[in-house]
Amino acid sequence: MVQDARHRKIIVTTHCNVATHCYVWYSKDSYFTPMSKVTPYNVLTSYDITLFQGGNHCRLYQKMGAHLTEVDGVSGVTFAVYAPAAKRVSVIGSFNQWLSGEHNLYPRWDSSGVWEGFIPGLTAGTLYKYAIENHAGLKTIKADPYGRRHEQPPMTASVVWADGHEWKDRSWMEQRKDRNKLGVPISTYEMHIASWRRHPDDRPYTYRELAEVLPEYLKDLGFTHVEFMPVMEHPYDPSWGYQITGYFAPTSRFGTPDDFKFLVDALHQHDIGVFLDWVPSHFPTDGHGLGNFDGSHVYEHPDPRKGYQKDWQSLIFNYGRNEIKSFLISNALFWIDEFHADGLRVDAVASMVYLDYSREEGEWEPNQFGGREYIEAIEFLKSMNETVYRYHPDILTIAEESTDFPLVSRPTYDGGLGFGMKWMMGWMHDTLNYFKLDPIHRKHHHNQITFSLIYQYSENYMLPFSHDEVVHGKGTLLSRMPGVNQDQFSNLRLMYGYMFTHPGAKLLFMGGEFGQRNEWNFASQLEWNNLEFESHAGVLAWVKTLNHLYRSEKSLHERCTQPEGFAWVRVDDYQQSVLVYERIGNDADDKTLAILNLTPVDRQEYKIGVEQPGIWTLLDHSDKPEYWGCNREVHSVVKITKEPWDYKSHVMSFALPGLTMAIYKWEKAKATVKRKAPSKKAVKKVVKATPAPKKKASDTKTRKAPSKKRVTKKKS
Repeated sequence: MVQDARHRKIIVTTHCNVATHCYVWYSKDSYFTPMSKVTPYNVLTSYDITLFQGGNHCRLYQKMGAHLTEVDGVSGVTFAVYAPAAKRVSVIGSFNQWLSGEHNLYPRWDSSGVWEGFIPGLTAGTLYKYAIENHAGLKTIKADPYGRRHEQPPMTASVVWADGHEWKDRSWMEQRKDRNKLGVPISTYEMHIASWRRHPDDRPYTYRELAEVLPEYLKDLGFTHVEFMPVMEHPYDPSWGYQITGYFAPTSRFGTPDDFKFLVDALHQHDIGVFLDWVPSHFPTDGHGLGNFDGSHVYEHPDPRKGYQKDWQSLIFNYGRNEIKSFLISNALFWIDEFHADGLRVDAVASMVYLDYSREEGEWEPNQFGGREYIEAIEFLKSMNETVYRYHPDILTIAEESTDFPLVSRPTYDGGLGFGMKWMMGWMHDTLNYFKLDPIHRKHHHNQITFSLIYQYSENYMLPFSHDEVVHGKGTLLSRMPGVNQDQFSNLRLMYGYMFTHPGAKLLFMGGEFGQRNEWNFASQLEWNNLEFESHAGVLAWVKTLNHLYRSEKSLHERCTQPEGFAWVRVDDYQQSVLVYERIGNDADDKTLAILNLTPVDRQEYKIGVEQPGIWTLLDHSDKPEYWGCNREVHSVVKITKEPWDYKSHVMSFALPGLTMAIYKWEKAKATVKRKAPSKKAVKKVVKATPAPKKKASDTKTRKAPSKKRVTKKKS
């Protein structure tokens, strides 16, 4: 801190993380007050403020923050920021040597806590922050909460930005309602941009470089959507993007906002939908972020029992404050409006809806009704879902909710949270726990693999094998499979087959498609060299086959949220660990059969009793050589014969190699038409209709009818 005697000012050099900007503060008792270079300008209307304060403004990003504007013929930038406890708010930046007090914003007359103004002459690319001083004399330096772009970390300034991308995805946008609705195939590839693929110098691909390779890769494998782990600006790489400081800006690590739009556009042009991870559950404590924004609790709840998440050492939004509710809902709509996102996967919903989430007794306070539900957060989630679906009914919101909180994916008018889908976390944990067992023990845990169908239709589910399952010492999906060498890969292919034929949408984290051997490392690329081996290439080929089967066979997706779309054929054979089930389309005769042998024991003749005659034709099986299988016998056609079996009138017999899954297509037996014997009445009609035979020449003489007397005599 340095005293300047001539201007009586205090110069304070601060460091936000490792940023090296120098900021200047004028002391309270200074007689020198610089002339303001900000033109008074009302960015928000009174109606905007009413909506903002009511928690109902859903497009604040159009007004708040920095926007290139022309006022009275002069070009410049308007600024608007919410700092209700501030005594003074200055815009500092590269244009004024980061001097506080040079460009002071004006507080609105309505005591809304919004500061605004117009600075002429500023252009796109200008670096800026807000220097905020409150009435207690506390001073903070903050990045713009509504900033459209920020410096690349570790630098932390916001950047004035002007959009310039021209969208070319009209065809996708017009028909995406048919790609995101329930009952259509949704197979999602979850990925972390920085670690998907890197250049030889270990530099990650940029947004535009990804646009050249990612869409073709996903389309070839048959994925319908991609889900990006958070792309919003964040300061700390090991957070994987889940500690956000720039909610309205894609991270500048990989390019500009227009570059990210270019990537989304390219994916849409290849018929790939884009889901974005969205984190309204918590935010980091970094000095330039939202925490303690104006020296008071603006964005976070003031009570640490509601405002601090100890697991992640982060702050929790104050969902009961209407202005913050407007901020978050506007942010959700922003990514759909401006970046054409096809949906949002909402992170850590369980941590939002429960007051006692990850808290010990005494660390939380019950709600006004004595319960553990966080009512304000629940109401926020309902409002968010209602808003985004009101303006974009053709998108999907997906909840990562790990508890049994009811009606997550049911409409708000029916008492639900209003999400389109929910991650089926119970299915994921049960499935992984079952498949990691040595097959000899699986018969004792048969209920683990069948239990999901008990609650399958309580929500609209997405089946996830996500990034959380391949980190923190858990190993990869492949490394959890029992056995060695071929058995390990057979188990993995078997598990994927179970996933793709089980009701529900699908999600697979990157690297899982080829069975990566080592845990995911956010600081390096996927182990693409694994594909040099037939075993890993076989897994990739199997996932590709499953994706295309899932998309082409209507029975595998049409009724994924309806009980009528699934039927057990053999559920109780725990001794042999065999599962058999049907998937049924809207047409009841459109059926596929999934049959899984969950042990290494080959079963040459596995019989199942049924009632309906017909034929099952093989679609594919996981033991083929191209999948690195052993190519053991699997019947290409199975005819149902009339023979009593298991108290049923018909029987079908399959050849089941060990640790193999086979998928069959149904063909209904043709009805046999039997002719009925004609009735006596019908015979008479036929006789009457038969023409009389032609008379012979000898019959031309007419015969007289016999007399009654003669007839009587003849009778006697």
